[in-house]
Amino acid sequence: MKWEGNRESDNVEDLRGSGGGSSGGGGLPIGGRGIGIGGIVVALLASWAFGINPLTVLSALDGSAVQTTPGPAQRPVEHSRPQDTPAKFVSIVLADTEDVWTPLFKAGGKTYQAPTLTLFEGQSRTACGLGQAAMGPFYCPGDSKVYIDLSFYQTLRDRLGAPGDFAQAYVIAHEVGHHVQHLLGITDKVDAARRRQSETAANATSVRVELQADCFAGVWAHHSQQSKGWLEAGDIDEALNAAAKIGDDTLQRSAGRAVVPESFTHGTSDQRQRWFKRGMAQGDLRDCDTFAVKQL
Repeated sequence: MKWEGNRESDNVEDLRGSGGGSSGGGGLPIGGRGIGIGGIVVALLASWAFGINPLTVLSALDGSAVQTTPGPAQRPVEHSRPQDTPAKFVSIVLADTEDVWTPLFKAGGKTYQAPTLTLFEGQSRTACGLGQAAMGPFYCPGDSKVYIDLSFYQTLRDRLGAPGDFAQAYVIAHEVGHHVQHLLGITDKVDAARRRQSETAANATSVRVELQADCFAGVWAHHSQQSKGWLEAGDIDEALNAAAKIGDDTLQRSAGRAVVPESFTHGTSDQRQRWFKRGMAQGDLRDCDTFAVKQL
């Protein structure tokens, strides 16, 4: 992925080393409302350390069992352009999501309001509660921010077996996909529906939310490549590999458990790959309506 030298986003705030995220907060961030692509790290660590089915942890994190309360107000943080290479990378990827989603929203008669990407270490207070590095990158609609502790990328590479810069870009694009859902009003509708559903039905709804975010990431990849041509041989495979490593069925098998589809909250490896490819094929948001199809 030829990302060096491209525009960096003005919507990055760097809390690393500030101590601003050291305390406070309510519950855990949840679902498309807070737990994102990296939430499986908690599940895997719990599985390795305690022999707990990682999907049991995910069920708690995706909002079916935990509700959040807003944390204390944070001091204003000036947006910045960090100079270290990993931070510059995510800033450039974020900038490109802005370049893609702004005209797509305009074409639909809407205005795209870009999210802020917050870099933190360890934990950070958010409008969704206390975010922690072990949860991986996540999006909080309460403050329209994507949160990431950059150490997650080492976990993605070394523990999850998903190396590569485009695998890392896919992570950001997926979380921005949750922001797009929020702007389109999908998040609020889904949250209202899940409150009326049984646990099994709510899990199934969560799967559709996550697969749509994967599809939106594919939409971004399509338009990004058309405008920049910055993808290289093997980049798409990196993203697809990352999607496969975090499928619910793969997580259950890696934990030595039986595969239980009723407990899925993010979709199977095949589904996650398929919906990313579906979004990337034509770059059309209309192809990403995971709520309108019977078979995912």
